Amino acid sequence: MKHDVIKLDGGSAGSVDLDEALFGLEPRGDILQRVVRWQRNKAQQGTHKVKTRSETSYSTKKIYRQKGTGGARHGDRNAPIFRKGGIYKGPTPRSHAHDLPKKVRKLGLCHALSAKMKAGELVIIEDAATAGKTGALAKQVKELGWKRALVIDGAEVNADFAKAASNIAGLDILPSMGANVYDILKRDTLVLTKAGVEALEARLK
Repeated sequence: MKHDVIKLDGGSAGSVDLDEALFGLEPRGDILQRVVRWQRNKAQQGTHKVKTRSETSYSTKKIYRQKGTGGARHGDRNAPIFRKGGIYKGPTPRSHAHDLPKKVRKLGLCHALSAKMKAGELVIIEDAATAGKTGALAKQVKELGWKRALVIDGAEVNADFAKAASNIAGLDILPSMGANVYDILKRDTLVLTKAGVEALEARLK
């Protein structure tokens, strides 16, 4: 399929052929949901921790005699029944990551690209090259109407463009190997360079 290519100044730069297998699919929400959930769970720190009765700081001395008090028998104040005692079966540090087949991850990226294409939120630019001036790039981005955009370049990101984009709110840039479903879906506009298109097609074929 054909798609128009523009320059950063808004001028036309011809067109490019896009692979139907990457950009022409009918987006499936179930696959996108599985991949996003896998990404977010993998990124979750899992550092939640409570103290058990062996870790709380009360004395381990028996609080009163075993018999004759008329109350329940207890050992020390660290028991979970007491206020500020140890927590029973509370959370401990762990990984929330789970496995997801590589084929599903690859398919999820294809469906994310197709979803942006179908929604009309895909923009292809000739290249991500600029003089490294934030003000000039910010003006171009405003004129192009990009509010929350993700730019995906080729194998390497243009250093001047990355420097200029670093202080622009809502504009992020990734190399083609960093392209992922979550980052693509959470932005309003997906911007691919011609080098980025070629790299993604080579990666996902």
